Amino acid sequence: MDDKDLQILRLVQDNARLTADAISQELGLSPPAVQKRLKKLRETGVIEKEIAVLSPAKLGREMTIIVEVILERENRANLDSFKRRMRSAPCVQQCYYTTGEADFILILVVSDIKEYEVFTQAYFFDESNISRFKTSIVMDRVKTSLDVL
Repeated sequence: MDDKDLQILRLVQDNARLTADAISQELGLSPPAVQKRLKKLRETGVIEKEIAVLSPAKLGREMTIIVEVILERENRANLDSFKRRMRSAPCVQQCYYTTGEADFILILVVSDIKEYEVFTQAYFFDESNISRFKTSIVMDRVKTSLDVL
């Protein structure tokens, strides 16, 4: 990967809908050269996914909740089970397996506190391997990003 690849990545990270023509004009490369580089960046997994970022508030999901989860038993089967359950939970936007006091940190987007209560009943209270969890409700989305560069 060279400087041109990094410049391409910065551009598409900000706007994945940019055409090869637009990128080529910005960087002084030919459109076929940009297409070739993009193809390689996708094939090698540098570009994992191209997505649309949606507005939670405009979709009625105005509450962001951060949850620290501590498991009762931290073995491979329990970890894999919890990870699988979080991947399938629609309101879980992000799930991180962490070191430190909490085993997992979750970012959820929900419509209201009632939806969060239903989530906790289904995923925490009905799960025997959850030792405890700590909830923080986000007051203001100061910065949200998946930018790497």
